Amino acid sequence: MNLTQPLTPFVTAANARHLDLPWGQHAFLSWDDITKPEQLLLVRVSGMPAGEAHNFHYHPGREELIYVVKGSVTQWVGTEKKVLNPGEMAFIPAGLPHTTINSGTEPAEFLAILGPVSNGSETFTVDCFHEEPWKSLAPPVPHPGI
Repeated sequence: MNLTQPLTPFVTAANARHLDLPWGQHAFLSWDDITKPEQLLLVRVSGMPAGEAHNFHYHPGREELIYVVKGSVTQWVGTEKKVLNPGEMAFIPAGLPHTTINSGTEPAEFLAILGPVSNGSETFTVDCFHEEPWKSLAPPVPHPGI
């Protein structure tokens, strides 16, 4: 029997970690200092403005699911793209560059589910939007200071 308990099994707006970035408000719902997960991290991104993007990046050693809750996004996974609507998702293999772009006219909301929690690297996200072929596939949305 494993007696290790999460810090809390329940996450509310009050105990989620919030961060505002140009591509939306982030609510970290399953994270080291919240639930003490071993396998899965969960981030809800809401209020992504029309035309905004989380430019091409990748996560070393972590797979990711992007599940659209509201709006529509153009999701690139490597060199493939598809418009995703509510209830649709993309699977992103570990280390593969991807970008999420709000291609609709209303704010978008999506869930990002990543795992494993530990991948042997302290690096969580590596930006590659300034490199080819990524910068030609989806020209980056400028985010001064980021």
